[in-house]
Amino acid sequence: MMQPDKTGAGRFCWVDLAATDVGLAKAFYAQLFGWTSCEQSANGGSFTRLQLSDQDVGSIYQMTNAHLDSGMPSHWTPYVRVADVDAAARRAALLGGEVVVRPFVVSGIARIALILDSVGALVGLWEPIKPNIGANGHGE
Repeated sequence: MMQPDKTGAGRFCWVDLAATDVGLAKAFYAQLFGWTSCEQSANGGSFTRLQLSDQDVGSIYQMTNAHLDSGMPSHWTPYVRVADVDAAARRAALLGGEVVVRPFVVSGIARIALILDSVGALVGLWEPIKPNIGANGHGE
């Protein structure tokens, strides 16, 4: 079960599905694995928590029109828990990776970033939100 707030640093803690058709994907995984959906607001939009027996297994969100127009396919992104997403993103770049989405706050959930590792694989960095993190993503 995905428990990003309880997973130790350096371990996979979450997985997102960026979908070309959220409704179709939700129906597929409901029939395949029995996953249910729970909508959640974040950053002025929403995403869907995927659950099994009321426990999170990941999430799904609708890809942007720009991604759809460019022909990007649906894809899963695994996230690794880090103590400091900014430091981890900088370290990834120094080690030959590339930061493709700079660190940002997912409202009330985490600070995340997306990187390509040194061989071109996409992975997310996940730092759980601490209670004193403000809208700008930094301590107040």
